[in-house]
Amino acid sequence: MFLDEARILIAAGRGGDGMVHFRREKYVPRGGPDGGNGGRGGSVILQVDPTLNTLDAFRHQSQYRAEDGDAGGRNDRTGHGGNDASIRVPPGTIVRDERSGEILGDLISPGQSLIVARGGRGGRGNARFANSRNQAPRMAERGEPGEERRLALELRLIADVGIVGLPNAGKSTFLTAVTNARPKIADYPFTTLTPHLGVARLDAEAALILADIPGLIEGAHQGAGLGTQFLRHIQRTRALIHLIDGGASDPLADFSQVNAELALFDPGLAEKPQVVAVNKIDLPDVAKRWPKIEAAFRNKGINPLAVSALAHTGVREVLAAAWRARQSAPEPASEEEMPVYRPGELDSAFAIQREPDGGWRVAGRGIERAAAMTYWEYEEGVRRFQRLMARLGVEDALRRAGAESGDTIRVGEHQLEWQD
Repeated sequence: MFLDEARILIAAGRGGDGMVHFRREKYVPRGGPDGGNGGRGGSVILQVDPTLNTLDAFRHQSQYRAEDGDAGGRNDRTGHGGNDASIRVPPGTIVRDERSGEILGDLISPGQSLIVARGGRGGRGNARFANSRNQAPRMAERGEPGEERRLALELRLIADVGIVGLPNAGKSTFLTAVTNARPKIADYPFTTLTPHLGVARLDAEAALILADIPGLIEGAHQGAGLGTQFLRHIQRTRALIHLIDGGASDPLADFSQVNAELALFDPGLAEKPQVVAVNKIDLPDVAKRWPKIEAAFRNKGINPLAVSALAHTGVREVLAAAWRARQSAPEPASEEEMPVYRPGELDSAFAIQREPDGGWRVAGRGIERAAAMTYWEYEEGVRRFQRLMARLGVEDALRRAGAESGDTIRVGEHQLEWQD
């Protein structure tokens, strides 16, 4: 089964802990602080790989985690940074935050990359807290937690021209006739279950990237026959080759049905330039009916081309018409401009909630990260966290909410006893 949507869980690495250490050397009775900083945690990066054209790899692996940074060492040594987790995706991958729906990126170009979760910074060692008033600090920082998020990936293949039509119209045969692509071909409907790409060369300089879109049936815009999965791949194309089975009972009705599905899914799809080609002209019955079929289309203002994908008759003319349509079509407007994703700075916003046991919960991105980076076993580290609570206004907010001495205050996974 072709996979063009995927959901993955990613986690960047945590920064390494800073170290509390004092220089110990012979004949140096009062060595100063020399605890080093922790290394930065690895980030999670999506990178475009032009050799991929599906999201099938995510069927077998849906969780990715970058490495944590190493802890700082003595003699002011900084810990090694964690390795990044690089995830390969095909060109045309749209990346969304699953919870918020925010678009993080639209990955199109080969080699293009996007950092989707940044590793936490390494905690500072006690050498970084030394100053003229405190020359022997017994405190440091733990590493900052890395970002975690769920991503929704959606693939929209990138092609110049999409080949559309009802099942068994000969789309795969046409793609095989004009490119080196080798999709599965058989004499029954729904042979093609995955979109295929191929490059058709008109001459030494002109080439078209073609996408064979599996057959669209009635109700495709609502998902019938996996229609919505296939229709989205047409959105990036500049023009369409609309291939029609010349042996059908009513080719014009087939043409109208496919265009109706395109318009119902996205009105812009039906407005793309179309090259209408009636296939299987090599069959005697179709060749005999061709004048009537051509006249019926011309009465609707459409100039169809006769083609036989199997016999390679008329395929060059169809490609030439598709090239002209592609050249005259405007660049497809980006549905949503790719933002430059930057994780937020320390967020000072917080909320206070009374818990069932009478304690208090302080929730907020910034304050929770600060708690996770605090060495609670060192008194100086605890005092530093208390100063941060006062600076952010948490203490005043707790007083206003009715906190009393002895109450339990919880921040993230840590808890303190309120003393006012």
